[in-house]
Amino acid sequence: MSQTIRYPEILDMTRRDGKVTVEHLASHFGVTLQTIRRDLSDLAKAGRLERVHGGAVLPSGTINIGYEERRRINAEGKSAIARACAAQIPDASAIFLNIGTSTEAVAAELMHHRNLLVVTNNMNVANILAQNRDCEVIVTGGLLRQSDGGLIGDITKTSIRQFKFDIGVIGCSAIDLDGDILDFDVGEVGVSQAILKRSRRRMLVADHSKFKRTAPARIASLAQIDMFFSDRALDHELKARCDAWQTAVITGGTVSNGS
Repeated sequence: MSQTIRYPEILDMTRRDGKVTVEHLASHFGVTLQTIRRDLSDLAKAGRLERVHGGAVLPSGTINIGYEERRRINAEGKSAIARACAAQIPDASAIFLNIGTSTEAVAAELMHHRNLLVVTNNMNVANILAQNRDCEVIVTGGLLRQSDGGLIGDITKTSIRQFKFDIGVIGCSAIDLDGDILDFDVGEVGVSQAILKRSRRRMLVADHSKFKRTAPARIASLAQIDMFFSDRALDHELKARCDAWQTAVITGGTVSNGS
């Protein structure tokens, strides 16, 4: 099998799983370890992957991955997270859904909820929930980020301050093992912080790939989150921190209340 055939599949596997290993790829493709090492080195030189011990991960740093590529990363895991989150949102609630592919997945799972008031700074969320006749949608003002349909800035934060939400649902770009919730855009971070301040219950939706990435701007700590939805079990130390903070962790539909 040639490099040009392996490269797209290697990238797809990395988007799905967050990390690929040399041994797994060599077995999968039926080639030598050295061949896979060369493949990963070539992809790293091209800026498509970041080499780590034993394999590679998606590149991280100060610039986020493109929106369409983010939509493809672990789509199945995000759907599972969204179903679990939507199950915790009762009918007749006032909620906020912010920017992100995970919050868009949550919106898709709210299509049969009734009597919802949804405020959002995500044009994609608004378009999804426009199909639910039992859902009233309010879109904040703000500066339109054309790359992903997000609204950010002072106008957005001012709009958010006019409300008190039953539930605020946010996403993020990365989570550190100390529990810090991170993002790339400082303007988006300010909006997420405003959402958390104006919400009675705070929910975070983030799949396991967010633990393999870094981002420079801090939104908050998991200590400030009431319910954290992910698709895989947390690192033991971070899970212990969530228990101490009484942050409920929901993975695979199972709730750990951290009491």
